[in-house]
Amino acid sequence: MSEVVSPSPAAPPLAGDVALDPATGRPAGRTQAVVLVLASCLGVLGAVLLAPVLPAIEDAFSDTPGVQALTPIVLTAPALVIGLTAPFVGRVVDRIGRKRLLVTALVVYALVGTAPLWLPSLQLIVASRVLVGLTEAVIMTCCTTLLADYFSGAERARWFGRQVVATTVAATLFFGIGGALGSVGWRTPFWLYLVSLPLAVVAARTIWQPVQRRSTGTALPRLPWHRLAAPVGFSLLGGLVFYVLIVELSFKLDELGVVSTGAIGAISAVGSLGTAVGALASSRLAVRGPAVTIPLAFAVSGVGLVGLGLAPTVPVVVVAAVVTGLGNGLLLPALLSWAVGSLTFEQRGRGTGWWTAAVFLGQFLCPLVVLALSGVIGGLSSALVAVGVVAVATALAVRARRPVAG
Repeated sequence: MSEVVSPSPAAPPLAGDVALDPATGRPAGRTQAVVLVLASCLGVLGAVLLAPVLPAIEDAFSDTPGVQALTPIVLTAPALVIGLTAPFVGRVVDRIGRKRLLVTALVVYALVGTAPLWLPSLQLIVASRVLVGLTEAVIMTCCTTLLADYFSGAERARWFGRQVVATTVAATLFFGIGGALGSVGWRTPFWLYLVSLPLAVVAARTIWQPVQRRSTGTALPRLPWHRLAAPVGFSLLGGLVFYVLIVELSFKLDELGVVSTGAIGAISAVGSLGTAVGALASSRLAVRGPAVTIPLAFAVSGVGLVGLGLAPTVPVVVVAAVVTGLGNGLLLPALLSWAVGSLTFEQRGRGTGWWTAAVFLGQFLCPLVVLALSGVIGGLSSALVAVGVVAVATALAVRARRPVAG
C-alpha cells in the first residue's frame, strides 16, 4: 500500500478546488487558459497536416522496401504513441510538475516535428514521428491537467469545451494549410511545427506551476480506479465514435458520387461547425452532471451516425454530419469532466494521462474497426449504422449507471 502522505508545509493556496498562483495568490484567468487551449491544438497536427502529402511521400521513397505500409504510419504514428505513452507521461506530470514538462515538450516538439525537412530516409522520418507523438502526449496531458488545476465546476467544463472547439477548428485549418504547403513540396508542411516555439516562450512567461502539495520523495497517492475505470473505458469508445465522422465522411460522400475535394472539404467543415456548437453548449449542460451529458452526447452522435449510414443523398448526409458533430462536441468535454472530477491535485496528471490515452487509442482504432465491420456486415454504410447503434446502446448503459462527477 502507498504510504499516507501528509501535506507539505509549502502546500499551494487554494480557492475551493482551484490552485492559486503561488507568487501572487490570484487564480488563473483567460490568458493562462487561452495559452493552454492553443497549445492543445498541436495534438491534431500529426493527424491532419500531412494527409494531403502522403501520396507525394510515397512517391518520393518509392524505392524503399515496404513503402506502402510505412507511409501511412507517418500519419498515424503520433496518435498511437500518445495512446500508449500518455498514462506514463501522466505519472511524470504528477511526480515532477506541469510547467517544466510543458515548456520543454513545446521546444522538443519543434525540433522533432521539423526533422523530416532534412532526414534522408522514410524509416528515419517514421522514427521522428514516434518522437512527435511522445511530445504530443506530454503537451496534451500537461495542458488538460493544468486546465483542471486552474478551474473547477462549470468554468472548468467551459474551458474543456473550448479546448474541443479550438482543436476541431485547428484540424480544419491544418488540413487546408497542409494541402497548400504541400503544393510547394512534400517536405514544406513540416515547417509548421515551428509554431510551438513562440508558444513555448509565451507559456514560460504566463503559465505557473501549482506548488507541490506533498513532501518531496513521498509516494504518489493511488488512483481511485473504482471511480476512474468507467470514465476511461467509456472514453475509449467515445474516442472511436468521435473520429468516425472525421475519418469516414469523405468515403461516404465518395459512395454517393461526390469526388470534388472542394465539395468534400466544405461538407466536412459543416460537420466541424456542428462539433464546435456542441462543444460550446457543453458548458451550459455541465451543471446537469455526467448522468445527463454523457448519455445525451452518445445518443446524439449515435443517431447522427445511423442517419449518415442510411443517407441516400448528399443533403441528408449534410444533416446527419451536423447532428453527429453536435453529439461529438458534447462528448469529449463531458467524458473529461467525469474522469477528472473526482481526482485530487496529486492524481490529476495520471488520471488525465489515462483519459488521453483512451481517446487517442480510440482514434487509432477507429478506421480499423470500421474497416472490419465493413467487411463483415456488408459495406461502409452498414458499418456506420452499426457504430451508431453501439453509441445509442452506450448512452443507455451510461444512463443506467447514473455516474456522478465526484
